[in-house]
Amino acid sequence: MVRTDSAPGRTWLLLAIAAAALTTASATLGWLGLHRATKPLVMVFAIIFVAARAHQSSATAPSGWGLMAALACSLVGDVFLMFPGYFIPGLLAFLLAHGVYITQFKRGVPWLPSRRALAATLLTGAAMYAVLWAGGLPAGLRVPVAFYVLAIALMAAQALGRARWLGDRPAAMVAAGACAFMLSDALLALNRFVQPLPLAPLWVLSSYYAAQLLIAVGAFPAGAAAQKSLNITAG
Repeated sequence: MVRTDSAPGRTWLLLAIAAAALTTASATLGWLGLHRATKPLVMVFAIIFVAARAHQSSATAPSGWGLMAALACSLVGDVFLMFPGYFIPGLLAFLLAHGVYITQFKRGVPWLPSRRALAATLLTGAAMYAVLWAGGLPAGLRVPVAFYVLAIALMAAQALGRARWLGDRPAAMVAAGACAFMLSDALLALNRFVQPLPLAPLWVLSSYYAAQLLIAVGAFPAGAAAQKSLNITAG
């Protein structure tokens, strides 16, 4: 009898969740040293998780290398945003991450297949940008933030359209992650440029990590990975 791992990468996923909880709690409690030590680990564990799951193949599944590239860009952005004065480099790193996500969410499906999703995300992004502008967004950040808002709106629209096109649970998880990403960035921007929010690190980081892990798990679900492993064994 051949034993197979029914959920490759499960340990790394659990480690990513634990690191996310620890870094969120430490940021909320103001334990800066612990926060800076643990924050990069979340994306590191997420990348290893994707590497463990990415041996599955599907015409509509993101590329393992592509998803790891998006997570690596997010890791760079995480590190930049931990330190004062590095907002623009962090923004650019996440802008690149969203660009990679867009290309990955297009695999096997049309470009922006749901016009309703596109309208909804663009209107949401435009409303948030208007709030930031009225709330005192610095003049030097208006153009880069505008590009970023457009990028994340397109990323979410592509994920939502993909979910509607494919009609399965993993795609819905990816779409939920994309929407959570928009929520996290909206909270971060409101807290930074408009008005400080109560327990801001808790809400910003918890929604951010939920977004990244929902995307990673939805892109490479356990059942598909296990079935691929069984097919290889049977072959």
